[in-house]
Amino acid sequence: MNFLNIDDLTGAQLEDVLTRAIDLKERTARGKTAEAMSGRTLAMIFEKPSTRTRVSFETGATQLGGHAIFLGPDDIHLGHGEPAKDTARALSRYVDAIMARVFDHEDVVELGEYATVPVINGLTDDAHPCQTLADLLTIRERFDGFDARLAWVGDGNNVCQSLVLGAAIVGLDLVVATPEGYGVDDAVLDRAAELGSKPEITTDPEAAVSGADAVYTDVWVSMGEESERAEKLDAFSRAGFRVTEDLLGDRLFMHCLPAHRGEEVTDAVLESDNAIVWSQAENRLHAQKGLLASLLS
Repeated sequence: MNFLNIDDLTGAQLEDVLTRAIDLKERTARGKTAEAMSGRTLAMIFEKPSTRTRVSFETGATQLGGHAIFLGPDDIHLGHGEPAKDTARALSRYVDAIMARVFDHEDVVELGEYATVPVINGLTDDAHPCQTLADLLTIRERFDGFDARLAWVGDGNNVCQSLVLGAAIVGLDLVVATPEGYGVDDAVLDRAAELGSKPEITTDPEAAVSGADAVYTDVWVSMGEESERAEKLDAFSRAGFRVTEDLLGDRLFMHCLPAHRGEEVTDAVLESDNAIVWSQAENRLHAQKGLLASLLS
């Protein structure tokens, strides 16, 4: 089984991953070891740089008794003359799972089609399902389940699109506020409807946070969009999408990190007691351990 999008998991499978993540998190806190990856190796393909994705997956593999191999752009032939399908077939002869953090979503689709071991999407321009696992784990811990209302305020990017689908699977009440022209893809909204619920959509950040228990944002300019930077900064700032102390109020604050302080969020918000961003960051480790344990069981 591959994990290329959050909705590759059924509701029951997602519950299993989160339950495993909680158990493994508790084991780690008690100093207990786990052997879900004993004698097994994870290949980690990186076209995009990362702090949280690399460290959480590599540490997670170690804590599960396994080993991880970092494969950067200069370490392999993917993108330098070798098609993804050949990389997939070769790596499948060496390792037990593949994680890929790449630009083009079609590359992870091709890896998944030709690999004979599980392929995990560590991030593409279209989706970030591993972040959604960590987000759902964090919300479940904070609210003892998913009986909460979450407001997304920002770009309808890959993180937002995976969150829309994850919220639909677990029944999380979600409202998405984006400036005109920067919304979630219609195809993603259609998939969410098929899963059970589309999020409420608005272009008004103040309306979005009204009644919310937590507010979530991300950078306005993602990697690969540098040519759009000036245009997007102007559009988002003029429309009032910066999360300030006034906009946040007494709600919890979420961000997948890294944050551009002073752009999508103020330093005061990020450093406040309302911010649970470090719990989100830590939960990347535990959620991905739960995922690896599930895929390799």
